[in-house]
Amino acid sequence: MSSIFSRFVEIDLVDKRVTDFKVSPDYIRDYIGGASLAARLYLDIADPGVDPLSADNPLFVMCGPMGGTNFPGSSRFVMCAKSPLTGIWGESSSGGSLGAYLKKAGIDGLVIRGKAVAPCYLFIDDGKIDILDAADLWGLETYSAIDHLREIHAGEKKVSVASIGPAGENGVKFASVCNDKAHHVGRTGMGAVMGQKNMKALVVRGSGKVPLADEAGYKQARKNTLETAKESMITMSFNQVGTAAAMEMGMMTGDVPIKNWSVGLDDTIPEAIGGSVMVETIVKKRKACFACPIACKPEVVIESQKYVMDRGPGPEYETCGTFGSMLMNLDLAGLSKANERCNQLGMDTISCGATIAFIMEAYEKGLLTQEKLDGLDLSWGNIDATIELLDNIAYRRGFGDKAAEGSADLAANLGNGADEFLVTVKGLELPMHDPRGFHGMGLAYMMSTRGACHLQHSCQAVEQGMVAWDDAGLEEDYEGPSSDGKAEMVFITENIGQMANTLCTCHFVHWAIGMENLIDGFNAVTGLGYNLDAFMKAGARAWVLKRSIGNLMGITAEDDRLPARVLTPLEDGGSEGTIPDMSLLKREYYQLRGLNENGIPSAELLDSLDLGFLKERLQAV
Repeated sequence: MSSIFSRFVEIDLVDKRVTDFKVSPDYIRDYIGGASLAARLYLDIADPGVDPLSADNPLFVMCGPMGGTNFPGSSRFVMCAKSPLTGIWGESSSGGSLGAYLKKAGIDGLVIRGKAVAPCYLFIDDGKIDILDAADLWGLETYSAIDHLREIHAGEKKVSVASIGPAGENGVKFASVCNDKAHHVGRTGMGAVMGQKNMKALVVRGSGKVPLADEAGYKQARKNTLETAKESMITMSFNQVGTAAAMEMGMMTGDVPIKNWSVGLDDTIPEAIGGSVMVETIVKKRKACFACPIACKPEVVIESQKYVMDRGPGPEYETCGTFGSMLMNLDLAGLSKANERCNQLGMDTISCGATIAFIMEAYEKGLLTQEKLDGLDLSWGNIDATIELLDNIAYRRGFGDKAAEGSADLAANLGNGADEFLVTVKGLELPMHDPRGFHGMGLAYMMSTRGACHLQHSCQAVEQGMVAWDDAGLEEDYEGPSSDGKAEMVFITENIGQMANTLCTCHFVHWAIGMENLIDGFNAVTGLGYNLDAFMKAGARAWVLKRSIGNLMGITAEDDRLPARVLTPLEDGGSEGTIPDMSLLKREYYQLRGLNENGIPSAELLDSLDLGFLKERLQAV
């Protein structure tokens, strides 16, 4: 029996009704699970023109088929809905244990509809689902809510809790969902979607055993995978130094954004806030997600009197970028405190930090004054003012109410050339990898179905030489600051990366274990019998499906472009004097992918991926 055929549940928060529904075996075969299956189900039940902050925007919570097993990297789950921040398809994933517990509770996916008349939370206890009152939780920060719910539902078996904070309750467009404190459904504002539904949290206890299609095959696949992971340099590097290890190397290669993407090199930055100094000063332990062989999560203690912080989750690379190099802040303790406040308030550290970097540049240029900023001096590097602004954003106080809309909205309202230093694609702030150093990443940002993203593909790992997948048609050595050959590389790595979000597996573990091990494990769990070609086709199908949803939500070829700031050459650093050739990259990519001149999938492409049902709908775009 395959673990993928389990249980899908629709939850109507208005009527407090819980209803099981069947998913077609064809859907299971073609879309499998995770974000891909969520996208297909979304098209069946939702209007792409829906207001993201209305009760009519359904929220999907989806597992992958391997969740709840102990296969390496299978811990993740996704949340999907139309994004309040971008107005297009939104999805975000989280590690930890909640996805595994949900699967162990016998559930593959939830569709949450409507808006509760009063604050509520969902409690799933080994398959039994209750909609419970959250009046006493509303207004709590995430850590407090999680502690409270753990206490309420303490038992012989642990629970996992995902909660929004004040930011989600107040509709901050980049509100996140905090999962057991150390993990976050960060990007595209899924916390705001939960908030508008009056849904405070999801609490899951799951203790069942996930059935396997081939138990002997699974044991062998897992053994082989663990051996490969143990020998991987990715495993060793992330375990010893964490994701912030990328700060040192990235500074040499031109990967690290500095001062809102305007500076190419600053050697003082990795010395102050890089992975090595974190290990030497604040990291006390590495923690792992469920069934993870890497253990990259930093647990830190801050003993600085100014920013004292009890033992808890520490900043990872992306946050070191947004609240460090992007702000010209070299105070590691202050950076860690900003990370903690974002976690507690429930905000994506990438979009939040990048928005503050935009604000600092607007302040420097005189487009914003201290008076307009409620008396805050948001000069470069002022982490004290930054931390104060975080609370204002989460509670939408004063200028924080404007910042809560994100940097694209701020730029549109400021005018006066503010768009020249706005750094978003399709309304989503760029993650902390500079496309001037790695041109393929620039194209991957342009074409990402949720806006600028480093996790809708595997481009970063391939282009930076961390992995080599010859069997998938990828070369081993790519020149970072070059656009030649990158369209094909991005096309292939998108198909690979989409499968990580379909299977709900960790990208890092995927990089460490390779394609063959992942496919072997997937087949042993599900019995679907995928080979590499079928695997890649499923990834392509997922990308084209989400792209089509984006088209139905208004995305065209005009939106597939990089912002002006990262098309401006830098004067020093690893990417000195080079920018992506956007015209070449886009032209070659469109031809490879099968998009027409308006950026819409061709009829031939749709037919080749068994997506012909979309042809009529896309004709009206």
